[in-house]
Amino acid sequence: MAKETVRLRVRRQEAPGAPARWEEFELERTPNMNIIFALMQIQRRPVTADGRATTPVFWESNCLEEVCGSCSMVINGKARQACSALVDQLEEPITLEPMHSFPVVRDLAVDRSRMFADLMRLKAWVPIDGTYDLGPGPRQSAEDQAWRYHLSRCMTCGVCVEVCPNYTVDNDFVGAFAINQVRLFNTHPTGALNRNERLDALMGPGGIQECDNAQNCVRACPKEIPLTDSIAAMNRAVNARAFMRWLDR
Repeated sequence: MAKETVRLRVRRQEAPGAPARWEEFELERTPNMNIIFALMQIQRRPVTADGRATTPVFWESNCLEEVCGSCSMVINGKARQACSALVDQLEEPITLEPMHSFPVVRDLAVDRSRMFADLMRLKAWVPIDGTYDLGPGPRQSAEDQAWRYHLSRCMTCGVCVEVCPNYTVDNDFVGAFAINQVRLFNTHPTGALNRNERLDALMGPGGIQECDNAQNCVRACPKEIPLTDSIAAMNRAVNARAFMRWLDR
């Protein structure tokens, strides 16, 4: 009996700025296989569906349990994680493309360093110099811990900005993920000490004013983070901060 197969169409690009091309692969179907496993099959035997030898497909992955965000790509036109995309649940031929909001490094891997630079620009962390023991932090209720944990689940995967019409390679909009992180740290008892610094950065070039409220981000987020709630909350905080700065003139 012939083995069942699955077809993948992969957008290939050898290097940044190199011309792109499509290659199609036919693989043996196995139970519960995900896109990462399919790409590993191509890696072991890089031969196209028409029998032509090619190079292994390049992609990024790490945790394989939808936590690290590194395997984000566009699968059948939808930005998502390859590790949680099951082949049996996808329409064939399955198309794999790199995300379009970031520079392509090679094949399905993109350069997401801009996202981490934006987190640095917005000071999305709690500064601790480490020179002495600060002791236990302020007590927090279980309710506060629960909703802050929901905000903290962001894995910087890039899906929210991939679907955002305001986030492109040609502008410096920080995107929903970064705005959400400002909210997370500004509502933390210790992080709130640097609250105004973050709000001032969020009012700068590429800040929250660039959001047109398309709301694609909250629908696409794989962790179901309430991104539009965070954007609304930070809009209110930024407006209050701007008003207080005007009064202090």
